[in-house]
Formats: sequence, C-alpha cells, structure tokens
Amino acid sequence: MIVDSHCHLNYPQFSDLDAVLARAAEQGVMLCQTISCKRSDFSEVTAIADAHESVYCSIGIHPHEAEHHTDITVEELVEWAAHPKVIGIGESGLDYFYEHSPRALQQASFRTHIQAAQKTGLPLIVHSRDADEDTIAILHEMYEEAPFKGLIHCFSTGRELAVKSIEIGFCISLSGILTFKKSDALRDVVSELPLEHLLVETDAPYLAPMPFRGKDNEPGYTRYTLEALAELKGIGAEEAAQGTTENFFRLFTKAKRP
Repeated sequence: MIVDSHCHLNYPQFSDLDAVLARAAEQGVMLCQTISCKRSDFSEVTAIADAHESVYCSIGIHPHEAEHHTDITVEELVEWAAHPKVIGIGESGLDYFYEHSPRALQQASFRTHIQAAQKTGLPLIVHSRDADEDTIAILHEMYEEAPFKGLIHCFSTGRELAVKSIEIGFCISLSGILTFKKSDALRDVVSELPLEHLLVETDAPYLAPMPFRGKDNEPGYTRYTLEALAELKGIGAEEAAQGTTENFFRLFTKAKRP
C-alpha cells in the first residue's frame, strides 16, 4: 500500500474525485491526506474526507495566506482539529521565495500552528521555501518549550533542514521533484537520509513527477516518486512502500488503516 501524504483534493482539477481516487487505488495508493491552505478550505477538506473513507485531511493556513488570516488562533485550529478525520495541523511555515505575506506575519502564523500541534498532539505539516535558517530556528525554539511532531512537506532544499528536522523526530516528505532530471542535489541529500524518516506525496495538482511533468498531478502518481526513492535507496518498490506507509501511520496516529 502507498500513501499520498499531501495533496489538495478540493481544487477544481479534481471535480471527478471518485475517478481520481479509483485511478489512485489502481496504482496501489490506498489513502490520501488532503491539505488546507486557508480558512475557506476547512469545511471543504473535512467534507471530502467525510465522503471518502480513503481520505483524511489537515487544518491550517499556508504562509502565502498569513497576511489574510492574522486573526487565526490556536483555539480555532484546536477546535477544527477535533474533527475525526483531521489528522494534521498545516500546511504552515515560511515562504521567502514568493513572500506573498510579510515575513513577520508568516512567522507569527507558524508559531500559532506549532502551538496547536503542541496542544492537540497532531503532526505539524511544514512548508519551507528559501527559509531554511528561520524554519530550523523556530522549530527548535518551540520544540524546546514543548515537544511536538511533524514533517517537512515537499522537501527540496538543503541537507541542514532535513538533518535538523530529523534531530527533533520529524519526517521528510518527498514529492515528484525527486524524479526531475535537474534534482541531482536533492537526490544526493535524500540518499543519506534514513528510510524510517521518509514519506512520499504528490502535492497534487502541482509537481507531477516524470513522465507527467507539466501536467496536472494526482494521487496515483505517488507511485512514481516511490519508485524513484526505491531506486535511490537500492531497495525494491515493495520495501519502499511498506517503509513509507509505516512511517505515515506512525506519525499520523489518528489515521486508520484501510
């Protein structure tokens, strides 16, 4: 069984969601987590998860949206997190590449989400782009105050972020970027990371893996990232699937195996 740990099934590309999930199942992708990016997503992703046994969801504000959600509170996140199919907090974090929201507001939102993860015990789903140093600093500072668990989603950056995240027990989630021809530096880093800390994802509808790059991504394509990971680690696809799936359920303890 393969798990797509991060996708966006409430996006318009997935209007025929039953067909999308059926294609995923044909590829061995038997469970997905659909991710919130803004408050209006909350009701959408929980409704999708309620309607599909193989779908779970998260609650959170993307760093791009931080400026428009300065009123988000720990209490609101905790309240939504009580929903039976909400298994994660996020995605939250820092994005200094696009910087659609001021850095100070991104950092404040990030801390709010960490506090919600600390209160609920649910994993924090971290987005970090061109912000490794601040991401590491905030994660470690807050972890020292009260431990929490989580993952770095769509990891595609430097070795230090991966290593420092694993130091506090985090997982590293890999997307279709792992399959791109120009991702040698990423593959070099991932080759050094322990399998017991790795997950796979699509971030669908974005970042379709080879040979679908440039097209809409979907959960079934998680298999291609998994196969690239297996090749990189020198193991079989079945072993990689078993390892990453076990890692998912060990991290997202609220999710039930299908």
